[in-house]
Amino acid sequence: MVKHLMEHLMEHASTAAPTPSPRPDDRTAPTTLADQSPDEERTPRHRSALLALLPALVLVATVVIDVATCESFRGIIWVALVPGLAALLCGLRTTALYGLLTVGTYAAVDIPYPGGALTGLPGLILVMISAAGALAVCGARLSAARRADHIREVAETTRRTVLRPLPSSWAGLDQAAAYTTADVAARVGGDFYDIQPSSYGTRLVLGDVQGKGLDAVACASALVGSFREAAFHEPDLADVALRMDQRVRRHQDHVQALGGDESERFATAALISFPTNGTARHHDDAHVELVNCGHLTPLAVGPDGVRPLGRAATLPLGMLGLTGEKPSVDVVAVRADETLLLVSDGVTEARDADGAFYPLADDLDCALRTDPALSEPRRLVRHVRAAAARHTAHGLTDDTTVLAVRRSPARSTAG
Repeated sequence: MVKHLMEHLMEHASTAAPTPSPRPDDRTAPTTLADQSPDEERTPRHRSALLALLPALVLVATVVIDVATCESFRGIIWVALVPGLAALLCGLRTTALYGLLTVGTYAAVDIPYPGGALTGLPGLILVMISAAGALAVCGARLSAARRADHIREVAETTRRTVLRPLPSSWAGLDQAAAYTTADVAARVGGDFYDIQPSSYGTRLVLGDVQGKGLDAVACASALVGSFREAAFHEPDLADVALRMDQRVRRHQDHVQALGGDESERFATAALISFPTNGTARHHDDAHVELVNCGHLTPLAVGPDGVRPLGRAATLPLGMLGLTGEKPSVDVVAVRADETLLLVSDGVTEARDADGAFYPLADDLDCALRTDPALSEPRRLVRHVRAAAARHTAHGLTDDTTVLAVRRSPARSTAG
């Protein structure tokens, strides 16, 4: 019986053992839970097979120890640990097989033992209870894993709604972005960004909603939706900012009507437009339009160094109504070899052990002197993200967003 169960277990280990689940990246849709079986885990297949055999090794070792020792030292009862180990490492079917194998091994080794130091029926009952309990524990573990998968899927869907995946080359721009949320489980926070092509040019935004938590996520989602519509329809970039400002106040009114406290919510944002020929105020592709609503000043990063883009910022979104003035639009010259860099305050407020902030512009100036090609969007984003993380004493503790864009060498049409 024991031999038969062991052979069956070896054949079943590769199929009943946990199998890997695809790990979604920023450009692929997450695998749905319907595609997974209850025994699936996020462990490579070869490691899963090895883990599934670990309880078998413990079982064999226990039997060897029991046979090798004298009658006064009976170790066979230790096989009761095997089903519990299987419940932690294996799927439900494999755990059930280990339970049967453990009971069978105990019966084969202990009951016919020729001596008086038998563990006997009480030990058999204990092993059977261990096997049944292991099944219950394994089922609860897999059920909790399915619930965690569902929560991750909801969080991933929310993230992809607020921060939709963007092609690396789109609407005449080469772009790269990195986003890290302070809430790892939620996968999305109050930072937001987007790029929207339109007949007036390609518009982009990077913003930061005041506060943290789900309330900030809800406001960020409302602002992203407002930007996508306004950037597509409004000829003037200042009107896009006004539409977003109104959206913040409408969102506040809605939350307050539901009994929530949203009276202090605001958001900073930097909006940039790459006008098409004929719509640019200077009628060429050498300039961009900028509206900065209380956000960090964007930087123009090129082989020759770093320079700030635009003048002082206006009030944040949600507060523009305090002055009643339309936000000003800066028209700024940008060279073809320059990349526009936008970041959230999670980058510039990263502190080292002495409390000093990460010196973004100085760090980039130094790095560009060593490697002028660092201004390429992807390399620039990787550098800023890694440098900010290295600068901190305890890791990045705030939502951190880095967005780098520049005109494509061969400007494509808006899609």
